[in-house]
Amino acid sequence: MKPMESPEEKIRTLVDLFDAVVATEKNDLLNHRRDGAWQPIAASEMSAQVRATAMGLSTLGARAGAHVAIISENRPEWTIADLAILNCAAADVPIHTTQAPAQVSYILNDAGVEVIFISGEAQYNRVREALTTVPKLHTIIALDQIEASDERLITFDELQRRGRAADAADPNAYDKTRRSVQPDDLATLIYTSGTTGEPKGVMLTHRNLVSNVLANLASLALEESDVILSFLPLSHIFERMTFYLYLFCRTRIFYAESVEMVGQNLVEVKPHYMTSVPRLFEKIYARVLEKAEQAGTMPGRIAHWAMEVAAEWGALKNADLPPGTWLEVQHNLADKLVLAKWREALGGRIKFFISGGAPLSVELSRTFYGAGMPILQGYGLTESAPVITVNKAQANRLGSVGQVIPGVTVNIAQDGEILCSGPNVMRGYYNKPEATAETLSKDDEGRVWLHTGDIGHLDKDGFLYITDRKKDLIKTSSGKYIAPQPIENDIKRSRFVNQVVVIGDQRKFPVALIVPQMEALKNYAELKSIAYTDPQQLLTQPKIVDLLKRQVDKFTPELAHYEKIKAVALLDKELTIEGGELTPTLKVKRRVVAEKYKALIDRLYSEQEELHAVTQG
Repeated sequence: MKPMESPEEKIRTLVDLFDAVVATEKNDLLNHRRDGAWQPIAASEMSAQVRATAMGLSTLGARAGAHVAIISENRPEWTIADLAILNCAAADVPIHTTQAPAQVSYILNDAGVEVIFISGEAQYNRVREALTTVPKLHTIIALDQIEASDERLITFDELQRRGRAADAADPNAYDKTRRSVQPDDLATLIYTSGTTGEPKGVMLTHRNLVSNVLANLASLALEESDVILSFLPLSHIFERMTFYLYLFCRTRIFYAESVEMVGQNLVEVKPHYMTSVPRLFEKIYARVLEKAEQAGTMPGRIAHWAMEVAAEWGALKNADLPPGTWLEVQHNLADKLVLAKWREALGGRIKFFISGGAPLSVELSRTFYGAGMPILQGYGLTESAPVITVNKAQANRLGSVGQVIPGVTVNIAQDGEILCSGPNVMRGYYNKPEATAETLSKDDEGRVWLHTGDIGHLDKDGFLYITDRKKDLIKTSSGKYIAPQPIENDIKRSRFVNQVVVIGDQRKFPVALIVPQMEALKNYAELKSIAYTDPQQLLTQPKIVDLLKRQVDKFTPELAHYEKIKAVALLDKELTIEGGELTPTLKVKRRVVAEKYKALIDRLYSEQEELHAVTQG
């Protein structure tokens, strides 16, 4: 007798996944803020809009094999457009709303895009010139009204009107097209530039994404009653895949209004889960301490003490070690004074945060764990759709990026590089066979292996630890290799540090460029009676520079002699995506930073050489 299929076994494409989502009604599947209130969208309404949008796209020639772009902030229409593209057998090309216009032009031309969804006037005006350089682009669909004399423009409503008319004329066309979609068909083409180089279009199939969704089901054990706050850009594969997972589990999904409104939305929505990147957790932590310090010396000291207690307690509990009576007493007091209020400020119902995109500080993960808001850190690449390993609710080893997900195999190469094989591995880079050959290889058994470019190791229980990027390693002029990311994560534990980049390739020793936490520095300057006229002047004060150097030394005591930071320079502007120093997933483009601040770095090394000569003399 043939064993009965589980619901998951019937899910072979994202179209199948969509069918499972809308099979029964859910009145508040998607939720967005409009006119001052949260507005729900039912599963049936989403299904109807996807159908109308898909049929509208078919009238524009978006059929099997077509590439349709989306450039928009997170909103219900993003999801509807995405699902409509998939349901008309096409593939979407998501573009980050922060992507430089020149890169937008490159992507649209390389992908051969003929139709694009754009959120509204602000985005349209930002990339208007780039759109004039794309000869194949014949239709621009405006999710919000765009006032411009561009004959290619139509509204989202108009697209859906056309779709409903086409559907009425041929009621079988929609289902016929959907049924033609196969697991190995291209689902999305995501362009990633990483930390260096020309954008590369990662080809991900329905099989890639579906396998990743199903493999991650057990990691969270989501329930239909769970509330999700979607904050990371849907143009990034991390949020996109987890969004499909949320949909498949039929949770209640709320779209955050914007990055600036996340704090308020957390309080309003009271989510159980939210995916994010380490940068947000760092800012949340810094904000708690900053607010406490602004309230006075004693509240500031209590907040710092509570965070230290949370980290110590979290480290022991996570390792299944008894905290001891005295630490338990301290933790209970810290919870009453600080930690409970912190949880409430983040909605009060967080079961887990999920972190990806960049390394998370071990100390920070211990603090959140001890505060009752555990962070599940995972690891992967766009090229792996994206998850390779992840910590689970029932197996969360702090400091690691979790265990390998079902169906995927991880090997560690002789040089320490992490290799991955499985149904989640991309088809290749679009129009780039050489780059594909450099990243994918086949073994004697015909298995395809993804060369991640990351260095790491597996412990005896199969938990993966990332130590650095293979191409990000710093090689000093004496031939010593330094892994900068762990050092940067240690330095960021200081309340005075906002961002930090370690520099030192082909130099005698490493130095650090630091973007300080300005409020903490101002409070320190007031306490120490350090006079200054403006923030920029404050950063040049010898006592302030010395403070940051001492902080660096304090938080990196275990470094080898050749790894120690010999000097620091303070930057008065944050590193940003728009400035070109960060990738869309907030990873530092170390080479860009080194080039942009070359004069400052050269001066820093020159001063150290002079100081060394004086002390030796």
